[in-house]
Amino acid sequence: MAIARARIKSVGAAQSPLLGAAMFTPAVLYILLLVAGPFSLAFLYAFSDARIGNTEMHYVGLENFRSILKSPSFRMAIRNSFIFTICSQIVVIVGANILAIALEKTFRGRGFIRFLILLPWVAPIALGAIGWKWILDSIYSVISWVLVALHFYKPFNAPMWLGEPHLAIASVLLVHSWRLMPFSTVLLLAGRTAIPKDIPEAAAVDGAGFWRTQFQIIIPMMRPILSVAVLFGLIFTFTDMTVVYILTAGGPFDSTQTLPSLAFAMGIQGSDLAAGAAISLFLVPLLIIIAYFMLRVAHRAEVN
Repeated sequence: MAIARARIKSVGAAQSPLLGAAMFTPAVLYILLLVAGPFSLAFLYAFSDARIGNTEMHYVGLENFRSILKSPSFRMAIRNSFIFTICSQIVVIVGANILAIALEKTFRGRGFIRFLILLPWVAPIALGAIGWKWILDSIYSVISWVLVALHFYKPFNAPMWLGEPHLAIASVLLVHSWRLMPFSTVLLLAGRTAIPKDIPEAAAVDGAGFWRTQFQIIIPMMRPILSVAVLFGLIFTFTDMTVVYILTAGGPFDSTQTLPSLAFAMGIQGSDLAAGAAISLFLVPLLIIIAYFMLRVAHRAEVN
């Protein structure tokens, strides 16, 4: 019996490297085929004059980068990308904290409420964005209809939510926040439930109120979870073009254009693959810097 067990252990030890390699292979293939391949092609296009329908491609150096840096649309896209990302994350983190505090309590129908909150994240983003486009439509907007019914606006004089620059920016921010809030809520709720109950109870015995407990005990203990939620939110918002493309297509007057949507407009719709690839490459160092600093913050919080 002991000899059989020894043989099983030796076979398992011999197979463990092969098993580990087999388990790791799908991730490597995914990175090589769906990440490294397109990234290498984009890098090649960014330094060339590649265009859709053109079979020849020539090296042009940094000419594409010089051209897009002079473009007002590119500068507007960079500004909008940061505005959408930072402002939506402020709204998402504050709203997700409020929802997590509410859902942490036991009440009747809590499971159904959690299901409703998760729907924006589970449903396809294109479907949700199309729904919001109808809600914010200049003619059929239910929001405008309610405002007119309450006599805030006269008929046929309601705001054009997607047709005026400031209102369009606010609308895109709203949809981005609506999309990401369920994900952050689930993360923060998991972080809150992982905190031992005796810690806030001890703080309450010592005389700490609700706000003091939240800001001096609960939130500092949740800093790693908050960092992960913010990191994913920043990446999702900064790289997303679906919301902008469906709601406004970058308009009006490029007021809602972001780097991903501008890269798609110039590279695919405008047939200039080289310019689109050059714009896309601007996202890479920005996302690397953001991920580096957010992971450092999370690591320091875990160490402390």
